[in-house]
Amino acid sequence: FGTGWFIEYWQGGPQGAKFELASMMLKITFPYLLFVSMTGLAGAILNTLNKFAMAAFTPVLLNVAIISCAIYLSPHFAEPAFALAWGVFIGGLLQLIFLIPFLIKANVLVKPKWGWNDPDLIKVRTLMIPALFGVSVGQINLLLDTMIASFLGTGAISWLYYSDRLLEFPLGLFGIAIATVILPTLSRNHVKKDSKSFNNNIDWAVKMVCFLGIPAATGLFMLAEPMLLTIFQRGEFTPLDATYASHSLKAYSFGLLSFMLVKVLAPGFYSRQDTKTPVKFGIWCMAANMLFNLVLVWPFGFVGLAMATSLSACMNALLLYVTLHKQGVYQASSKTIWLLIKILASSGLMALVIFEVNPEITTWLEFSLLMKVIELTKLVVAGGSVFMISLLLLGVRKRSFIAV
Repeated sequence: FGTGWFIEYWQGGPQGAKFELASMMLKITFPYLLFVSMTGLAGAILNTLNKFAMAAFTPVLLNVAIISCAIYLSPHFAEPAFALAWGVFIGGLLQLIFLIPFLIKANVLVKPKWGWNDPDLIKVRTLMIPALFGVSVGQINLLLDTMIASFLGTGAISWLYYSDRLLEFPLGLFGIAIATVILPTLSRNHVKKDSKSFNNNIDWAVKMVCFLGIPAATGLFMLAEPMLLTIFQRGEFTPLDATYASHSLKAYSFGLLSFMLVKVLAPGFYSRQDTKTPVKFGIWCMAANMLFNLVLVWPFGFVGLAMATSLSACMNALLLYVTLHKQGVYQASSKTIWLLIKILASSGLMALVIFEVNPEITTWLEFSLLMKVIELTKLVVAGGSVFMISLLLLGVRKRSFIAV
């Protein structure tokens, strides 16, 4: 009765049209859950065979499908948003179809059969159940954050969404990619009982995410508003939206390194078939995130939600590292700590240079789209160059990332 009343309320109120539109789009995109699940399974199988390229390429198909539908299909709908929904559906299907030939070539596409009591399946099921809770923690956090943001007025959800999209770019490009590669390697180290290689491989992953994540987070913070103006400012997305979204992006940027560290530290548990510990920490951090939300949302509004997310990510990364350290599995060496200090110093110098050469926002608003792209590219190249030159002057070389 309560759900029915809620639906009738929104359908009868001023937001009724939005509710009906969201409901119809959900029906179109719902099969994507099946497609992306099967794609994830196929990609995981190929990853265990050290075939990473195919699975890594599949998101390109989703993006191409969404963009193509937005350009060519949207004019045929009274509501253009339906084209995006169909783009998600088609993209998910293409992702799955694309991987099937590679599964056949690897001779791992077998006819499914029921084997609920198979010993190997029981082992997988036992390990998987805690992992399912671990994955759901992030989704529950996102759902709760969105629910809270919905009470903060029109635009809050969108500002968080757009800033999160920019955060996900370096996280997916670097953090998830490194985590995907390192998990099968750590599993082999564990099976061979090669603790030194296990420690060295985690150490390499930590160094890489610091090397890539810290300057990326610095760039996101320093160029938050110019990036949002260049990428999104057109149509219904106004300069004011870019300003508001930049505030949440800056708050998210403080948690980027922690998000990436979680991605590479968690495999230190999963590869040893310990799926319970990361889940336990994830639940603790979910509770902490809600507490942070309640404390920070009142003084800072939607930006407080982004701050809470970053704080809970820092807490999660710290718990994972401390536990690995206590278990004698991984300990950051003095060389790793010195490298981290040099990366922080170089990122600070990069931030200073960007601050000095970055035009005023009023100037950005006067730029054409082409000028925005050119100016943003110049700033990114300048910042990256300063960062790399600074590291070289501080004595950082390729061998600095190799654990001994």
